Amino acid sequence: MTERQKPPPPSHIGRSNVPPIVSNAESDALPEFEAFMLLPRGPPNLKDFLEVINVDMMKKPDESNRQEHHTNLYDSNHLIIRRGQPFQIKITFNRTYKPEKDQFWLEFLIGRYPQVSKGTYIPIMPEQEQEQGKWRSTLLENENKSVTLSLCPNADCIVGKFRMYVAVMTPYGIRRTPKAPERDVYIIFNPWAEDDSVFLSDEEERKEYVLNEYGTIYYGEASNVECRPWNFGQFEYGVLDACLYVMDQAQMPLIGRCDPVKVSRLASAMVNAKDDDGILVGNWSGDYTYGVAPTAWTGSVEILVNYASSRNPVCYGQCWVFAAVFNTFLRCLGIPARVVTNFFSAHDNNGNLKVDVILDDEGKINTYLTKDSIWNYHCWNECWMTRPDLPTGFGGWQVVDATPQETSDGLYRCGPASVQAIKHGQVCFPFDAPFVYAEINSDVVYWKRNKDGTQEAIKVNKQHVGQMVLTKEVGRDAQKNITDLYKFKEGSEEERLSVETALTYGLNRQTVQMEANDVDMEVRLQDAILIGSDFKLSLEFRNRSRERRTMSIYVNGNIVIYTGVTSKEFKSQTLKVSLEAQHTRVVDVSIQSKDYINHLVEQAMLHFIITGRVNETAQILTEQKVISFQIPKLTVKTTGMPRVNEEMSVTVEFKNPLQKNLVNVSLRLEGPGLMKTKVKMYSLIPPNTPLTWTEYFAPTKPGRRKLIACLDSEALRQVYGETEVNVIV
Repeated sequence: MTERQKPPPPSHIGRSNVPPIVSNAESDALPEFEAFMLLPRGPPNLKDFLEVINVDMMKKPDESNRQEHHTNLYDSNHLIIRRGQPFQIKITFNRTYKPEKDQFWLEFLIGRYPQVSKGTYIPIMPEQEQEQGKWRSTLLENENKSVTLSLCPNADCIVGKFRMYVAVMTPYGIRRTPKAPERDVYIIFNPWAEDDSVFLSDEEERKEYVLNEYGTIYYGEASNVECRPWNFGQFEYGVLDACLYVMDQAQMPLIGRCDPVKVSRLASAMVNAKDDDGILVGNWSGDYTYGVAPTAWTGSVEILVNYASSRNPVCYGQCWVFAAVFNTFLRCLGIPARVVTNFFSAHDNNGNLKVDVILDDEGKINTYLTKDSIWNYHCWNECWMTRPDLPTGFGGWQVVDATPQETSDGLYRCGPASVQAIKHGQVCFPFDAPFVYAEINSDVVYWKRNKDGTQEAIKVNKQHVGQMVLTKEVGRDAQKNITDLYKFKEGSEEERLSVETALTYGLNRQTVQMEANDVDMEVRLQDAILIGSDFKLSLEFRNRSRERRTMSIYVNGNIVIYTGVTSKEFKSQTLKVSLEAQHTRVVDVSIQSKDYINHLVEQAMLHFIITGRVNETAQILTEQKVISFQIPKLTVKTTGMPRVNEEMSVTVEFKNPLQKNLVNVSLRLEGPGLMKTKVKMYSLIPPNTPLTWTEYFAPTKPGRRKLIACLDSEALRQVYGETEVNVIV
C-alpha cells in the first residue's frame, strides 16, 4: 500500500497572470540592453553615446546621506534612507552630460514583476517634479563628466530593499547598468518627515523610540518592581535583512508594506511561532531542554539573526522576550516603539471585564473551580503612527502585542489598538481594543458557592487589575508611569463614562450590591525579601463594630508562574482569630525558606490568597498578595581604555546566594558595538561560592554603549548585570 500523496499547493495559474508578489528577496534583473528594432548582425556601435562609468551611492556612514537620514548607525555596506526625505547619488559618464542631447533616467525596483501602478517600479527622470505618489528629482551638479542628483522618495512608498539601475537612451535601444547588489537601496519609515504616517515631532522622543539600541524591561509585581536591561540592537549586522525576511516569510504583499498599521499587525503575528512559523516559540512549562530559557536572553540580535539564517523558529520566548524582539523589529524599520509593562494583567476573560475567584460557604478558596488567572505582569508594545482608518484623535500610540494569547482574525496577534480609544472605552475600533481594555480594566469578582451549587457574588475588587502601566523614561534609565494614558482615575466621572461606553459595545461587567461590613482585613509585608530567606506575612484585622468578632481565616500559599498559573501549593494554614469591639489586631504568619525554596519555578513568585469568615455575621473576608523575591545582581566591570579597535577586558562576578547547588548554569554576555554574544556554561556552582569570568574584546563603534550580562539556571533565573562604556575614537 503506497502512502497517499499530498495535493499540490494552490497555484495562481488560471486566476492571475502572475503569482502574488509577496517577497522582497525574489527579483528579476532588467536586461542590460533593450533593443527598439531588429538590429544588424553584431552589436551596435554605442561608443558615441552616453555611457555610465560609475555610480557613487554616497552610502558610507560618515557621508551626508546616512548622516542626514539618521541611518549611520546601521552596520551595513548599503545605502539606507528614510522615505519622504531627499538623498543624493553621483553618476560619472564617459563624457559630459548634455541635457539637450542626452537622455538618461534612474529605475528603482522591488520584488518580481515590478509595475509602476503598484509602486514596485519607479522610473525617475532628472529634474522630475513631485507628483502624487511619485518621487522627486533635482539635478544639483553637472561638471567634469559627473552629475549629482537629489532624489526624494514619496512619504508613503513601500518599505524594503530596492534594486537600482541607470538607463541611457540610444537610437538603438535602452542601455542599462548591470545588476549590482552594492547599489541596492534600503528604504524605511521616517519619523522625521511630516508627511510620513509615523512622524513624531519631538526630537528627544525620536532619539529614544527610534535610535536608542538599549532598553529597560520592567517586571515583578506592582509593589516591588524589578527591571532588566535589554539590547534591542536594531542597527546590528543582519538585523535589517532579518526584519525584511519576517515579512517575506509571512507572504505579506509588497504593496501593503507602505502602511505601518498593516506592517505592525502582521509582525504581531510573526514574532510568535504559534501558527505561522514565526520568530519565537513560546514556552511557559519550565522545561527548556531543546532551546534557551526565556530568562537567559540578553538581547534581540541573536534571536533575529538565528531565525533568518536557520529559517526556523527560535526556542524559547515569553511575553517580555516577544515584546523586546518586536520592539527591535519596529525600531529597525523606522517605526517609533517602546516596551510597556502592565502590572496585574487580566487574561482569558473573553471581554467580560471580570476574573472569578470561587469560595466555599466557609470562605475557603475552591481551587478546583477557580480557573481564571491574572498575570502578575504582562509586556506588550506601543508604536507611534497616524490612524487614517479611525476618527480624528485616535492616532499616536497604538498597542501591539506579539505574545500568543488569543486569536484575532484567525491568527495569534493583537493590535494595533489606539491607546486613546482604550482610555475612552471606544472599543468598537480596530484592532482588538476589547481584549486590551479588559486586560487593564477587569474586576476581580469573589463568588460564594453554596452547598446546593448556586453562586452569589460577595465582593468586587475594581483596583487590582491594571494597577500600574510602566515604560522607560525618555533619555534616562528610569521608569515612567503611563497608567493615566490607559485609564481614568477609579471612581471618577470620566472613568464611569469610559466604562459605560465600553459596555454599549458589548463588554459586560458584574454589578454587586455590597452589604455593609464591619470587619476589615489587610495583608502587609516587609520590604524587599531576598530569595532563600524566611519572612513574615502580617494580617491586620480591624473591627469597626461595637461587638466582639471571631473569625476563621484560611491562608493559602502557592508557587506561581508570573502568569498567575499555580505550580504547587506550599502553605495551607487555618487561623482562629478573635477581635474585641473597635479594636485592631495584627497576626503574623511565618513563612520559612525550607517550605518554598525547592519548589520555586521561573521567576520565583509566591501567591497568597487569604480568605475567611466572620462567624457572627457570615461576612466573607478576602485578600490577595503576590511576593516577588529580590534576586542578586551580577557585577560587571571593564578594564582598559575604551577606544575603537583597542583591546580591553570585561569581568563578570557572581556569588551563589542559595543553600543549594546551582547546576547547568549559563552565563551570557553581549553589547552592540562592543562585542558579539558570548556564552559560557558551568556544570555546578556550590552554595556561597563566587564565580569570575573575564573576556577580552575590542569596541567597533564609538559613543556610550552597554555591556549586558545574564546568569540563568533552573533554580535561579532573572540574574542580570550591566555596565556602561563610553567609547572614544
